[in-house]
Amino acid sequence: MATWGKRKGIELIATGDFVHPGWRKELASTLKEEDGGFLVHHAHPEIKFFLSVELSVIYSEGGATRRLHIVIAMPDMATAERLAKALADRGMNITADGRPILGMTAHDLAALALETSAKAMIIPAHIWTPWFALYGSKSGYNSITECFRDLTPHITAVETGLSSDPPMNWRIAELDGIRIVSSSDAHSCENLGREATVLELEHMDYASLFAALKKPNEKNHIIETIEFYPEEGKYHYDGHRDCAVRLTPKETQKQKGICKVCGKPLTVGVLARVEELADRPEGYKDADRPEYKTLIPLQEIIANSLGLRKQSKKVQAEYMALTDQKNEFDLLVYAPEDEVKAIANPLIAEGIRKMRAGEVHIAPGYDGVFGTIELFTEEERKGAVQPRLL
Repeated sequence: MATWGKRKGIELIATGDFVHPGWRKELASTLKEEDGGFLVHHAHPEIKFFLSVELSVIYSEGGATRRLHIVIAMPDMATAERLAKALADRGMNITADGRPILGMTAHDLAALALETSAKAMIIPAHIWTPWFALYGSKSGYNSITECFRDLTPHITAVETGLSSDPPMNWRIAELDGIRIVSSSDAHSCENLGREATVLELEHMDYASLFAALKKPNEKNHIIETIEFYPEEGKYHYDGHRDCAVRLTPKETQKQKGICKVCGKPLTVGVLARVEELADRPEGYKDADRPEYKTLIPLQEIIANSLGLRKQSKKVQAEYMALTDQKNEFDLLVYAPEDEVKAIANPLIAEGIRKMRAGEVHIAPGYDGVFGTIELFTEEERKGAVQPRLL
């Protein structure tokens, strides 16, 4: 994770999975805890880590089955140990998985985390995903207060997930006092940074991170978030994967929520769910909210530019060669165009330019199927200067 963080251009990474005893042992052996609560990798001291875990809660409440994923961060190893012990003492099997399934309510989990430490950060994950999310159409709630009740003021932030972006969340008035963050799956190092949160912190420590997400000020705050194209997320539109049926919310309404192929209810995606719960019109902008950027991961740009699969050896070789010279976020966001052209072959450099300009063609994802994004048509690719392949 530290090695890939350096290649990506990420300075602060959440550890994930800290309630699992095997992972805590790994953290203790490979990271050094600083006074401010962050952990430092021995081989990459410029990369900081903070202690986090994503927990899955499944329970019945209000006549419905609820399934939510919740990220919890703790300020130090001692409090992480205490939360793990508290869960084990309540009969939760924390050794089964890095993201264990807990038979307790989201409210009670939040209460337990806050009992363990007043500095615990509680962040509902990918809040719009249909099956395991706070607002999920299949398993969630219609409001955050319905879920967390009296503990709602302690919810530090909410995480957008791949299928939504900040403007979709700005339409929900009850989120006004809650930070909106974006993050990626640390279990797959290649996917680090496909979504991210850019922060300004007074000090590289947990207290500053807590302040930025809980009570931001000019010294500690979110600058912007890095977003996937929400259409590329695998639950953006409605549909049925097995039937290869993909629908817009309006098309779903016309079919009264029923798949025309198999006759069963469709999986309602994020776009429709946002429309259902929104109390503001599309296009609403809160001037106090941080900005955001929508990016395509570099490996996808390389693959699309060259007309190859992302997993191909040529794409991987190009990626490694480029990120040996500049990290991924530099290439995607910050480096001037002429610097990108100086190190990348013409098609890849043009792909990055197209991504920055928003010149993309998108087929939205649905019912667990990722959407597809194209930067070049086949005709454009054939007409361009052919790339140098490693």
